[in-house]
Amino acid sequence: MREVPKQPVMAINSYQNQAHLLVKNYLFADPLIPYTSILGGILACKVAYDLTRLISSSYSKTYPGLTKIQRVEWNNRGISTVHAVFISALSLYFVFGSNLFSDERAGLLVFRSSPISTFGLGVSVGYFLSDLGMILWLYPSLGGIEYVIHHTLSGIAVAYSMFTGEAQLYTYMVLISEVTTPEINVRWYLDTAGMKRSTAYLINGVVIFLAWLIARVLLFGYMFYHVYLHYTQVIKMHAFGYMLVFGVPSVLAVMNLMWFGKIIKGVVKVLTKRR
Repeated sequence: MREVPKQPVMAINSYQNQAHLLVKNYLFADPLIPYTSILGGILACKVAYDLTRLISSSYSKTYPGLTKIQRVEWNNRGISTVHAVFISALSLYFVFGSNLFSDERAGLLVFRSSPISTFGLGVSVGYFLSDLGMILWLYPSLGGIEYVIHHTLSGIAVAYSMFTGEAQLYTYMVLISEVTTPEINVRWYLDTAGMKRSTAYLINGVVIFLAWLIARVLLFGYMFYHVYLHYTQVIKMHAFGYMLVFGVPSVLAVMNLMWFGKIIKGVVKVLTKRR
């Protein structure tokens, strides 16, 4: 076997060490995590927007025929899909796969956090800032007042949890609801592409119904039950954090139920037409 030249190997090792130091000393340095993560989230939104536009221009037959505002919404939904996949996967890990918030660990779970959990919330704050900015800039083309309320409340709650380290478990529980976003976006893409009567549209509608029921209805009930069981810890939070734990999920839960009612009507309407 031929030996690998030492010089390239040393160069690779040097780059790896530099990258490790960059991540350790800057990206995941405790005092800087909130700011680097927010900036990273905003930059990730920009990259997702540009990639969606580039890929759609090259491979989608529908995209070239859209109006300017439709293209913006098409690209914007690419951003929300990428964010949803990232944050819902991270949320599922912290809520169900990690022992960070386990009752078996010492200390109050409402005050627990880690560099990774804080960084993930920062990326989400960057997304909410970017998306809210686009919604307001093009209002009401990308969404009405309900989207402004949703993003504002979510952004404030996530930012507070990120900066203070309080109630990160409950923040991630709520963020699991983002798992429904890709299906909502697929529905819009199919509708825009003229595939509203397709089997794919019907299947996606059923998936939306089930995902919404689990992630935005039942899971919220579980979160409130968890808060009830750990109320002696929740009451020790700062007053503003205490208000956010009850206030924001309550408002979002009401909005989720209102949207769920519309989803049920839509599913019934589609199924009725297919009989």
